[in-house]
Amino acid sequence: MKKEVLLFICCFLCLYAAAQKQNASYRYNIKKATSPIVIDGSIDEQTWTEAEVAKDFFMILPMDTSFAKQQTEVRMTYDEHNIYIIAINHDRVPGPNVVESLKRDFSFLKNDLFQVFFDPFDSRTDGFSFGVNAAGAQMDAAQSNGGREDMSWDNKWTSTVTKYSDRWVFEAAIPFTSIRYAKDSKEWGINFARNDVKTNEKSSWGPIPRQFPANSLAYTGVLVWDQAPPSAGTNISIIPYVLGGVSKDYENGTSTHYRKDIGGDAKIAITSSLNLDLTVNPDFSQVDVDEQVVNLDRFELFLPEKRQFFLENGDLFSNFGYEDLRPFFSRRIGLNAPIRYGARLSGKLDKNWRIGLMNIQTGDVREDDVSAQNYGVLTLQRRVFSRSNISLMVINKQATNPLSTDMSDRYNRNIGLEYNLASSNNLWNGKALVMQSFSPDDNNGLVQAAHLEYKSKAWNFFLEEQYVGQNYISEVGFIPRNGYIKINPRAGYLMFPTEGKILSHGIRFSSDQFFDTKMNSTDNQSRLAYEFNFRDQSVLEMDIEHNYVELLHPFDPTNSGKGFLTTGTKHRWSAFEVEYESSPTKVFTYALEASYGGYYADGTRTSISSEMGYRFQPYVLIGLKTSFNDLRLPDPFGHTSFWLAGPRVDVSFTNTLYLTAFAQYNQQRDNMNLNTRLQWRYKPASDLFIVYGDNYDPTSSFNVKNRQLVVKWTYWWNL
Repeated sequence: MKKEVLLFICCFLCLYAAAQKQNASYRYNIKKATSPIVIDGSIDEQTWTEAEVAKDFFMILPMDTSFAKQQTEVRMTYDEHNIYIIAINHDRVPGPNVVESLKRDFSFLKNDLFQVFFDPFDSRTDGFSFGVNAAGAQMDAAQSNGGREDMSWDNKWTSTVTKYSDRWVFEAAIPFTSIRYAKDSKEWGINFARNDVKTNEKSSWGPIPRQFPANSLAYTGVLVWDQAPPSAGTNISIIPYVLGGVSKDYENGTSTHYRKDIGGDAKIAITSSLNLDLTVNPDFSQVDVDEQVVNLDRFELFLPEKRQFFLENGDLFSNFGYEDLRPFFSRRIGLNAPIRYGARLSGKLDKNWRIGLMNIQTGDVREDDVSAQNYGVLTLQRRVFSRSNISLMVINKQATNPLSTDMSDRYNRNIGLEYNLASSNNLWNGKALVMQSFSPDDNNGLVQAAHLEYKSKAWNFFLEEQYVGQNYISEVGFIPRNGYIKINPRAGYLMFPTEGKILSHGIRFSSDQFFDTKMNSTDNQSRLAYEFNFRDQSVLEMDIEHNYVELLHPFDPTNSGKGFLTTGTKHRWSAFEVEYESSPTKVFTYALEASYGGYYADGTRTSISSEMGYRFQPYVLIGLKTSFNDLRLPDPFGHTSFWLAGPRVDVSFTNTLYLTAFAQYNQQRDNMNLNTRLQWRYKPASDLFIVYGDNYDPTSSFNVKNRQLVVKWTYWWNL
């Protein structure tokens, strides 16, 4: 096994892709403004008539072999404080534009929109994106891993959209203080993209192969400055908050609890590309409640981080490892104890080096015997070859005021090294990593993992392997299981008809195989699927899967407390599944998924889920998610069924005032929760939140379990 792993890693390091930038010939020359710019969606300023025009956008979808039918023209300029951009989105098809709502950070595929992607270091791996839909709602994101967007990232900028009979115009001012860049660099990566749902067309200025998303930084052109961009100057932001709230736990009969909190964050630019973030007594009460799911899994479920403090340059910390093998998972911090304060230094040292350094201190909770903890994380990343990098990560969790005499939980430490492969044309990507954990009892553990993927228009090949030692522990990570070897091959092939309603169709195979550390098989899920992608962007997929599980621990297959299947028992079953997602061009959209097949202990499982939405664009979006699971098993489990239902209403009064209200009924957990959030963005990145939440017990006449109301004010203050 070790020889194969070494050979696999050597293939990684020897797979060298030429450093030639794919769209180096696409160059936009940006010149300093000669007259003031007013953000009004009009192109009548003298500066705009003098600016270079980026036009002749290429189609990405449905086909990437021609110019876009819905053409776009882009102009850019700048002054001492802002980058300005104006985009004329020509619309030759009559009828209203397709937009979900006026709410920020909307879905790319369900809106007519325009986006600009900045890669200030031209690294083709990380950057920033800004955009709007045709109704003027903003979206912004931090980009990592070649373009992956984190929509939770939020920053200050202004924009407007003006609509005409044959076009809509987007104009924006993006402060230099909102972007991290090298002050002496005169060439940045840049691309522009447009999604036109009405015509089912996606396009970009720098051409992008259809198998890649529009945000792919491997295919950026070059933004050429007429002189080095101005320094952002003193770049210090103070973001205080004031909060008042009231809550009551009816279930335990405790008295009403009143909250009066203050705290805040500070952002200090050490350089134009390196930022220091500080937080004192942070509060995250405005963060969206996690979406509930029916849990029939043997292992912990992954839920994404949504707290703002952990998000900027968050890829430095969260992208080490895999989604099911993360040595650092920031949601562990503050899970059982309040965060008192924290600091994070992150960003670029130069074009090739990135650094992340984080230190967080939590308080203790004496009534629950939870000690105060200090969390320290260091990550250092070096770019190699064209778009690849090597990363080092060191993690330390340490009790600062232990409430227990047990030495085994005094600290947990991890150190790891990772190589990330990304070819210049994005066809090849991969990873190879090794990690070691350290604990007070010297019961240390090792992790090694790697994968390699090839993705062309028609073919997709993927191979991954993981080894996680029995003694590996990362208390600040997401490691659902220990003591296994995983092998995961995948392959797929797509065909592209030249006419008809079907855009592409093809077959896909995957297999997740788990073994113990002696290579005895313990789990296997193999899946064969066939998919149809239609020209109206609807999708139909059918698959059949086979499962094998040897239980390594007792397991309740209903997760409802009815009993346990014993360790060592073996279970085999097959299942059939069909999924359909409708076209996003309609005001009524829906997705359906149904499966039927075997289950543990020779039982059966029927699962049906749906998601429906209706929009009164652009002001109201109504949605409903449902899920039904029917399990039929031998005694003591018998017949068990679970419903999960979640209606939701989003109201956008304007593009700065939003109301979200939703309910979640979870029969498996005997709980129903209601959550309402009113957000008023009275200034860029400054908000007033009113959040109300209830939890009810549906088994006892929907008696209230707990209730809370929070009013929170935040202000982004630039010094």
